[in-house]
Amino acid sequence: MGTSDRTDPARGAVGIREVARHAGVSPGTVSNVLNRPDRVAAATRDRVHAAIRELGFVRNGSASTLRAGQGRTVGLMVLDLANPFFTDVARGVEDAVYERGYGLILCSSSALAEREARNLRMLAEQRVRGVLLTPVDGTAEQLEVLRERGIATVMLDHTATRARQCSVAVDDVAGGDLAVGHLLDRGAREIAYVTGPPTIRQCADRAAGARRALPAGGALREVVVPTMTVRAGQEAAGTLLAEGLPDAVFCANDLLALGMLRALTRAGVDVGRDVLLIGYDDIEFSAEAAVPLSSVRQPTYRLGRVATELLLDECDNPRGHAHQQVLFQPELVVRDSTAPAGR
Repeated sequence: MGTSDRTDPARGAVGIREVARHAGVSPGTVSNVLNRPDRVAAATRDRVHAAIRELGFVRNGSASTLRAGQGRTVGLMVLDLANPFFTDVARGVEDAVYERGYGLILCSSSALAEREARNLRMLAEQRVRGVLLTPVDGTAEQLEVLRERGIATVMLDHTATRARQCSVAVDDVAGGDLAVGHLLDRGAREIAYVTGPPTIRQCADRAAGARRALPAGGALREVVVPTMTVRAGQEAAGTLLAEGLPDAVFCANDLLALGMLRALTRAGVDVGRDVLLIGYDDIEFSAEAAVPLSSVRQPTYRLGRVATELLLDECDNPRGHAHQQVLFQPELVVRDSTAPAGR
């Protein structure tokens, strides 16, 4: 009896018919309130929701999905759930889906293509209406498979290359330019760039922007680490200390920069005087570090929210939906790690 909206009657579970009787409406009206609330008058919706609360009704989401062929759930897949950048993005996603009456399935690829593919298959099997994806590589070919199955998709923190695909991203080339331009303005001449794998689009774009800011003939001293974590930042600091510190270090994200800051401080380096240091993302911990960290700020919450609004518009209005490629501009945030005037 898996298609019922009640669980075990012996345990006193409440179904749609009980809610309908309590609210004085038809079971069809209750179903519309749950699945198509825009079709029901506000006063009637309020009566139904009151009945749901009073009776303790819990809908069987998997059963309603089977009946309808598709549920009111979307998926969000990010590169790394341990990175506070994606936590802030996910808050924007969660708020938007909640306000529209959708549910959310959150998963991470851990920057592994195989895991990304498996998670996308799982989301399709769950019959989600749409998927927000930060792809492991720049192709995201598997999104085409989802779209062929009628699942809306939005590329998140990544620019779409196809007109029929929505995307919301930040101009990371401009961000890299901002970071290195600031270090040059502070007097740096030798600059190291600590970055994750170049296959990650954000790392490559930030490097391109950094090189764009350099004067003619200038070069970056690049240190590539396998993961963009605090520990990797500490290990990169060890490499720079062994080879000789540059004037300044630009890290491809704040976790790397915080690890760099910790290791350099422990080695007796005065960050902000002996070496300038700037990160990227402006996560909350950056301002609270022992030496407050300069960073390139991304509008993380807006990134998640705008991407979700585009996705849900395509879910609810597929014929009238207009695909958009939204590109936000980053912002430079200057703190003590790049020795502002007066320090």
